[in-house]
Amino acid sequence: MLTLTRSVGETIRIGDDIEVHVVEVRGGTVRLGFKAPREVTIHREEVYRQIAEANLLAAQVTADTLGALAAFAPAAGGPPAPPEARGH
Repeated sequence: MLTLTRSVGETIRIGDDIEVHVVEVRGGTVRLGFKAPREVTIHREEVYRQIAEANLLAAQVTADTLGALAAFAPAAGGPPAPPEARGH
């Protein structure tokens, strides 16, 4: 990990497109400002972890989910059954 020392009003550049500005230092808290392209996402670590966990849970597929989806799949080699024939 690279560690840099900056004072209020100073900037750190990451590549050509990202700037990190030290806006304020008060007690044990540092306030940072970021300038970055729209396609670059910036999150606090705790928010990033929540997003990653939610994405992981959303991507999980259970056997029950697959079974429910299979009920809507057409039989192999035949046309799809009308909804009333599927018991809906």
